[in-house]
Amino acid sequence: MRVGIGYDVHRLAPEHKLVLGGVEVPSEQGLIGWSDADVLVHAVIDALLGAAALGDIGSHFPPGDPQYKNISSLVLLRRVVGMLGERGWKAGNIDAVIVAEQPKLKDYIDSMRRNLGEVLGIDAAMVSVKASTSEQLGFAGREEGMVAWAVATITEE
Repeated sequence: MRVGIGYDVHRLAPEHKLVLGGVEVPSEQGLIGWSDADVLVHAVIDALLGAAALGDIGSHFPPGDPQYKNISSLVLLRRVVGMLGERGWKAGNIDAVIVAEQPKLKDYIDSMRRNLGEVLGIDAAMVSVKASTSEQLGFAGREEGMVAWAVATITEE
């Protein structure tokens, strides 16, 4: 078994979609990025790549590359699952946290867990997604952006 940690952050802006864990969450602001800016999935991708010592999301899916413009981050995650499989690894479990003041995410967490589990090929019971605030401190507290951290285990297939 190996363990990896992932981190991602994106800025918030009006007139952008807010996609977290592959779920479009109603919000007055959304995340800005080259892909769909799904901060949760990006953190999970980095955690998995880190566990397998395969670099980071930017080295595999560089921003600015036209093939990744507006792409669903779940598509990128599926590609990472393939990379792991080619090397004899599979996802074990995921523990992730999203830090955001708004919107409240509790009603969307189960859908995020199901989406991640489906793409990873694991039961949603192996995927933990939590939401927290930063108590109005820092860029997340000022609602300038969102951040996510993830820890992932991988095991030999």
